[in-house]
Amino acid sequence: MTIERSTPPLDVGAIRADFPILASSDARDQRLVYLDSAASSQKPRAVIEAIDDYYRESNANIHRGVYALSERATARYEEARHLVADFINAESPRECIFVRNTTEAINLVANAWGRRNVHQGDLIVVTEMEHHSNLVPWQLLAEQVGARIEAIPVTPDGVLDLDAYARLLAQEPKVVAVGHVSNSAGTINPVAEIARQAKAAGAVVVVDGAQAAPHLAVDVQALGADFYAFSGHKMLAPMGAGVLYGRLPLLEAMPPFLGGGGMIRKVEIGRSTWADVPARFEAGTPAVGDAIVLGVAIEYLKRIGMDRVREHERDLTAYGLARLGEIAGLSILGPRNADARGGVISFDVAGIHPHDVAAILDGHNVAVRAGHHCCQPLMRRFGLTATTRASFYVYNEPDDVDRLVEGILDAKRIFEA
Repeated sequence: MTIERSTPPLDVGAIRADFPILASSDARDQRLVYLDSAASSQKPRAVIEAIDDYYRESNANIHRGVYALSERATARYEEARHLVADFINAESPRECIFVRNTTEAINLVANAWGRRNVHQGDLIVVTEMEHHSNLVPWQLLAEQVGARIEAIPVTPDGVLDLDAYARLLAQEPKVVAVGHVSNSAGTINPVAEIARQAKAAGAVVVVDGAQAAPHLAVDVQALGADFYAFSGHKMLAPMGAGVLYGRLPLLEAMPPFLGGGGMIRKVEIGRSTWADVPARFEAGTPAVGDAIVLGVAIEYLKRIGMDRVREHERDLTAYGLARLGEIAGLSILGPRNADARGGVISFDVAGIHPHDVAAILDGHNVAVRAGHHCCQPLMRRFGLTATTRASFYVYNEPDDVDRLVEGILDAKRIFEA
């Protein structure tokens, strides 16, 4: 069967040239095929150079010094906050809090908002496909306050059962926590509709956007998210800078998550008062350089255009689904329609452990992830303990999918010999 390749919406060759690490090859002169961007993306030269520039030219603590270097670092840090707000269409930059990653952002919400608003017997609704980062913080909260947790089930084709969701909403939950895009099944969830129904039931909506913000045009106001969390390291930026968006009235009513310098207004021996949002939630010295360079990564993505990023990944995913679908004994997790999923394909090869598949692919200089992908409930839902996962980004092309397929076929030859 011949699978036609569509005309690419991106000049992938030009984009690849921006990523120094992608020019590397192994001892057999096989170029690196990086298919693990769902875990962490590679970094373009503009980001790498911006990190170097910050530490050479602007490194100082922020919001404290009255000298020029500190004021320059502060200005660049706050400029990055404005870039983030524009990127996700937040109403105000004050609604964007810098954190280390999505995990920290959701823990912040579960603690600062959850401990004040969720009480004994209250219902927390999650989904069966959530990453552990959008499960464990709610489990910890539920244990502390005596709340209960129920999950929206996943159908056999890897989408949420919205009829079951309606039944859960009838129980008037306090919070609905949902991933925008599944990091394993790849499913793009109908977050706007989920949020609309949740708010009609009186719930607050917390969205894990770690797999969406790097790949889709995100408009938090249109989605109706009360909180939206994402990580910079999955969208070309350094590890160490992530974002929590929260609607300003909610943030202003929340106590701090961490205490220390920078988040206070006045400190006495027995009590303190808190700084305004967002400083209230940025205790201590933040990862200033990483936040600034997150802004650089956002500018890089905006130059490409998020609509074009999505179109490119949809086409590449469609090609990947078709090519992998040709392999006997290979089963794919999640929807088979590329329009319904992000650039993630998790699969299982009958008779071969996912770690063995990944190890053989590494021998072809193809980097993929193998394991439960921090979503063990979803694995159990499909009777699996692990899968092999290939994930795409702006620097991938159909040849990368072909290399992936070659490596899988090699694994089958080895294990069937």
